[in-house]
Amino acid sequence: MKKISPAGDKLKKVIIDAALDKKAHDLVELDLRKVEEAVADHFIVCHGDSSTQVNAIANNILDEVKLKTGELPYSREGMRNGEWVLIDFGYIVVHVFYREKRDHYQLEELWSDAKLIEYSDDAKKTTLKSKSINVRSGKS
Repeated sequence: MKKISPAGDKLKKVIIDAALDKKAHDLVELDLRKVEEAVADHFIVCHGDSSTQVNAIANNILDEVKLKTGELPYSREGMRNGEWVLIDFGYIVVHVFYREKRDHYQLEELWSDAKLIEYSDDAKKTTLKSKSINVRSGKS
Protein backbone atom coordinates (compact mmCIF):
# COMPACT_ATOMS: atom_id res chain seq x y z
CA MET A 1 0.00 0.00 0.00
CA LYS A 2 1.29 3.45 -0.91
CA LYS A 3 1.47 5.91 1.96
CA ILE A 4 0.58 9.57 1.62
CA SER A 5 3.27 11.92 2.89
CA PRO A 6 2.71 14.45 5.70
CA ALA A 7 2.68 17.13 2.97
CA GLY A 8 -0.02 15.10 1.21
CA ASP A 9 -2.06 14.94 4.41
CA LYS A 10 -1.85 18.72 4.66
CA LEU A 11 -2.87 19.15 1.01
CA LYS A 12 -5.83 16.83 1.51
CA LYS A 13 -6.98 18.74 4.61
CA VAL A 14 -6.68 22.11 2.82
CA ILE A 15 -8.72 20.78 -0.12
CA ILE A 16 -11.44 19.40 2.16
CA ASP A 17 -11.63 22.56 4.30
CA ALA A 18 -11.73 24.80 1.21
CA ALA A 19 -14.59 22.79 -0.32
CA LEU A 20 -16.57 22.80 2.91
CA ASP A 21 -16.01 26.56 3.26
CA LYS A 22 -18.11 26.96 0.10
CA LYS A 23 -20.78 24.55 1.33
CA ALA A 24 -19.82 21.58 -0.85
CA HIS A 25 -22.35 18.77 -0.53
CA ASP A 26 -21.71 15.08 0.21
CA LEU A 27 -17.94 15.44 0.31
CA VAL A 28 -16.18 12.09 0.20
CA GLU A 29 -12.66 10.82 -0.19
CA LEU A 30 -12.00 7.68 -2.19
CA ASP A 31 -8.78 6.09 -0.96
CA LEU A 32 -7.53 4.35 -4.10
CA ARG A 33 -4.14 3.21 -2.82
CA LYS A 34 -5.19 -0.47 -2.84
CA VAL A 35 -6.79 -0.27 -6.29
CA GLU A 36 -4.26 -1.35 -8.91
CA GLU A 37 -5.88 0.43 -11.86
CA ALA A 38 -6.18 3.76 -10.04
CA VAL A 39 -4.76 6.86 -11.68
CA ALA A 40 -4.26 8.61 -8.32
CA ASP A 41 -3.98 7.69 -4.64
CA HIS A 42 -7.02 9.71 -3.60
CA PHE A 43 -10.11 11.23 -5.19
CA ILE A 44 -11.93 13.99 -3.35
CA VAL A 45 -15.51 14.17 -4.66
CA CYS A 46 -18.25 16.68 -3.88
CA HIS A 47 -20.99 18.65 -5.61
CA GLY A 48 -22.69 22.01 -5.70
CA ASP A 49 -26.28 22.97 -6.43
CA SER A 50 -25.44 25.34 -9.29
CA SER A 51 -22.64 25.98 -11.76
CA THR A 52 -21.88 29.14 -9.78
CA GLN A 53 -21.39 27.11 -6.60
CA VAL A 54 -19.34 24.47 -8.44
CA ASN A 55 -16.97 27.19 -9.69
CA ALA A 56 -16.86 28.85 -6.25
CA ILE A 57 -15.86 25.54 -4.64
CA ALA A 58 -13.20 24.84 -7.29
CA ASN A 59 -11.78 28.37 -7.17
CA ASN A 60 -11.63 28.31 -3.37
CA ILE A 61 -9.75 25.01 -3.48
CA LEU A 62 -7.25 26.44 -5.97
CA ASP A 63 -6.81 29.65 -3.95
CA GLU A 64 -6.48 27.97 -0.55
CA VAL A 65 -4.09 25.28 -1.78
CA LYS A 66 -1.82 27.89 -3.35
CA LEU A 67 -1.99 30.11 -0.25
CA LYS A 68 -1.49 27.39 2.36
CA THR A 69 0.79 24.90 0.59
CA GLY A 70 2.25 26.79 -2.37
CA GLU A 71 1.20 23.93 -4.66
CA LEU A 72 -0.34 24.39 -8.07
CA PRO A 73 -2.34 21.71 -9.87
CA TYR A 74 -0.83 19.77 -12.76
CA SER A 75 -4.03 20.48 -14.64
CA ARG A 76 -7.62 21.55 -14.24
CA GLU A 77 -10.57 20.99 -16.50
CA GLY A 78 -14.19 22.10 -16.68
CA MET A 79 -13.95 25.55 -15.13
CA ARG A 80 -15.71 27.13 -18.08
CA ASN A 81 -19.01 25.24 -17.89
CA GLY A 82 -19.14 24.47 -14.15
CA GLU A 83 -20.71 21.04 -14.49
CA TRP A 84 -17.71 18.86 -13.62
CA VAL A 85 -14.47 20.49 -12.53
CA LEU A 86 -11.45 18.23 -12.23
CA ILE A 87 -8.35 19.49 -10.43
CA ASP A 88 -5.30 17.21 -10.67
CA PHE A 89 -2.69 17.52 -7.94
CA GLY A 90 -0.99 14.28 -9.03
CA TYR A 91 -1.68 11.83 -6.24
CA ILE A 92 -4.87 13.68 -5.23
CA VAL A 93 -7.52 14.42 -7.86
CA VAL A 94 -10.48 16.62 -6.96
CA HIS A 95 -13.86 16.22 -8.68
CA VAL A 96 -16.40 19.01 -8.11
CA PHE A 97 -19.69 18.21 -9.79
CA TYR A 98 -22.98 19.88 -10.51
CA ARG A 99 -25.45 17.62 -8.68
CA GLU A 100 -27.02 16.08 -11.80
CA LYS A 101 -23.64 15.29 -13.33
CA ARG A 102 -22.50 13.56 -10.15
CA ASP A 103 -25.65 11.46 -10.13
CA HIS A 104 -25.06 10.57 -13.78
CA TYR A 105 -21.37 9.59 -13.60
CA GLN A 106 -21.45 7.91 -10.16
CA LEU A 107 -17.71 7.90 -9.49
CA GLU A 108 -18.25 6.30 -6.11
CA GLU A 109 -19.81 3.28 -7.84
CA LEU A 110 -17.21 3.21 -10.60
CA TRP A 111 -14.43 3.05 -7.99
CA SER A 112 -16.35 0.87 -5.54
CA ASP A 113 -13.20 -1.07 -4.59
CA ALA A 114 -11.87 2.07 -2.93
CA LYS A 115 -12.23 2.85 0.75
CA LEU A 116 -14.84 5.60 1.08
CA ILE A 117 -14.50 8.28 3.77
CA GLU A 118 -17.33 10.78 4.28
CA TYR A 119 -16.73 14.30 5.59
CA SER A 120 -19.22 16.73 7.05
CA ASP A 121 -19.08 20.24 8.43
CA ASP A 122 -21.71 20.03 11.15
CA ALA A 123 -20.24 22.54 13.57
CA LYS A 124 -16.71 23.65 12.77
CA LYS A 125 -14.04 22.73 10.27
CA THR A 126 -11.87 21.54 13.13
CA THR A 127 -14.45 18.90 14.01
CA LEU A 128 -14.47 17.13 10.66
CA LYS A 129 -15.92 13.68 11.02
CA SER A 130 -14.96 10.83 8.80
CA LYS A 131 -16.11 7.28 8.65
CA SER A 132 -15.14 4.44 6.44
CA ILE A 133 -17.81 2.38 4.79
CA ASN A 134 -17.78 -0.44 2.35
CA VAL A 135 -19.36 1.09 -0.76
CA ARG A 136 -20.73 -2.22 -1.99
CA SER A 137 -22.49 -3.18 1.25
CA GLY A 138 -23.09 0.31 2.65
CA LYS A 139 -21.99 -0.94 6.09
CA SER A 140 -19.77 1.04 8.45
